[in-house]
Amino acid sequence: PIYTMKRLIFWSFGVLLYEMLIGQSPFHGEGEDELFDSILNERPYFPKSIGKEAAKCLSALFDRNPNTRLGMPECPDGPIRTHSFFRGVDWKRYEARQMPPPFKPSVKSPNDISNFDDDFTQEKPTLTPIADKTLLASIDPEAFLNFSYTNPEFR
Repeated sequence: PIYTMKRLIFWSFGVLLYEMLIGQSPFHGEGEDELFDSILNERPYFPKSIGKEAAKCLSALFDRNPNTRLGMPECPDGPIRTHSFFRGVDWKRYEARQMPPPFKPSVKSPNDISNFDDDFTQEKPTLTPIADKTLLASIDPEAFLNFSYTNPEFR
């Protein structure tokens, strides 16, 4: 199960990295079925503006063979940290939390939403319906006790 989870984590990291670099999802569809079909059958588009190394990294993260996906032991590109896209990254400083963030937004108060697009802040929040009602009962309520951040309104 851990091995399978790693495969999924690296695919998910590819989706996140793609969205950060390109500003949109790598897969598209009108509704869940079309989106799932896109994920299964389409290759993401890599604009030239992201550069060759970023495109190679993303392509390796989106490898359809989970065993050779970037980040997995059988990956022909080697470990993810040694991929040319990450050249120059000082991993030890990141792990020690000694790297300043490349961008730190100014925040006027804990409730300041000025850094978020109006499309999101004006959207009415809705809860996602839970298909399997037994799922909630199976979640350990103490699973999040040691998180480093807890909303002060919920203490």
